[in-house]
Amino acid sequence: MFAYYMQLAFRGLRRNRVLTSLMILAIAVGIGASMTTLTVMHILSGDPLPGRSGQLFYPQVDADPDHKDSQDPLDMMDFHSAFDLWSAHRADRQALIGHADMRVTAPSANLPALKLLVLATTADFFPMFEVPFQYGHGWSAADDTARNRVVVISDDLNRKLFGGADSVGRILRLRGSDMTIIGVLKPWRPSPLFYSVAGGRYVDGDSSDFYSKPEDVMMPFSSGLDVAKNEFELFTCWHMPDLNAPQQDSPCAWVSLWVQLNDVAKVDAYRHFVADYAAQQMSLGRFNHAGNTRMRNLMQWLDFNHVVPSDVKLETWLAFSFLVICLFNTVGLLLVKFLHRGGEIGVRRALGATRSAVFVQCLAEASVIGLLGGFAGWLLTLLGLWIVRRQPAAYADLVHLDLSMFLTTFAAAIAATLIAGLLPAFRASRVAPALQLKTL
Repeated sequence: MFAYYMQLAFRGLRRNRVLTSLMILAIAVGIGASMTTLTVMHILSGDPLPGRSGQLFYPQVDADPDHKDSQDPLDMMDFHSAFDLWSAHRADRQALIGHADMRVTAPSANLPALKLLVLATTADFFPMFEVPFQYGHGWSAADDTARNRVVVISDDLNRKLFGGADSVGRILRLRGSDMTIIGVLKPWRPSPLFYSVAGGRYVDGDSSDFYSKPEDVMMPFSSGLDVAKNEFELFTCWHMPDLNAPQQDSPCAWVSLWVQLNDVAKVDAYRHFVADYAAQQMSLGRFNHAGNTRMRNLMQWLDFNHVVPSDVKLETWLAFSFLVICLFNTVGLLLVKFLHRGGEIGVRRALGATRSAVFVQCLAEASVIGLLGGFAGWLLTLLGLWIVRRQPAAYADLVHLDLSMFLTTFAAAIAATLIAGLLPAFRASRVAPALQLKTL
């Protein structure tokens, strides 16, 4: 029976090709616009570490004396707070993170110096965030303690300086200090750059920088203190820092801490540990308030910082509104198409076809239109994503159509057309055969 309905559907489509083409075009344009923006949203709002994000947490304490308990703490911590929590080793893994702009050269490469943003972190960064290696490996906790001059570089920088060859053991010079390369990453592009997300809710709707490429150079945090000295990027300061004093003692927030906690009991214990630490620092006079602590998991932290750019959200809503308009047009065209064939439907009803059979036949024809519209919409989606990749946005090169969105394109087209066809199919199934036969 299904094959018979499909045969009737294709015959019906051929009878009025102009009307059929208009319906397919309406569905294709609506699906193409909506799926382009939905694909971008899908990529930007996805979980950067599936299966692991629920175990990664971002603790916060607030050393700013001007904040109140009702306010959220600063997105980053002062050095002493972050270092105290990290050195307590209360988590399964923990990583300090700071950034500094540095002048980078490779003595063995005949290239001019590069000004790069360098990531200073600790040994657990690599296993905790599942960072893949092409050559070598990351440093160890012993390297952190010994302040060893070692670095890990990105695949991009390795290709630029060493032609993509195994550069483990070569020297990279950072601000005049020789650092030995011990690891080269595979092409790695987390989306977003989740470990560096901070302050997104303060930016006027533009959080696209969270989708930039990872740092080209990574070094032990302790070594970074020696090499970068007072040149680490500051998030904010609550007093004017003394430029001649060590940055570790400055009244500024500039260090992030990520921890991995593998079960619920450890999460509760660490949350109490952070609260107890804040209370202890208040008793020592370093904090003005003890209750201003937070600890969000990875996805909660991304949501809190609004990592999906607001213009992408707006474009998604506009595109789906446009799809609704296209569906209303399709409803009208289907009504015209089905009711125009009232005589044919009347003959079928007179020969014994039930209303439900006519209803199913009309929906089968609508589903074929949806399938063809989905194919054309898929082509328009590919065109739309190609245009997005040509935009200057930081996330542009991340945009692609994966298998799930490919299947969603066709499922959405067929579902949308079936919904649009419900009313026309219902009206067609209610055609009175006697009245239609009189007109033949």
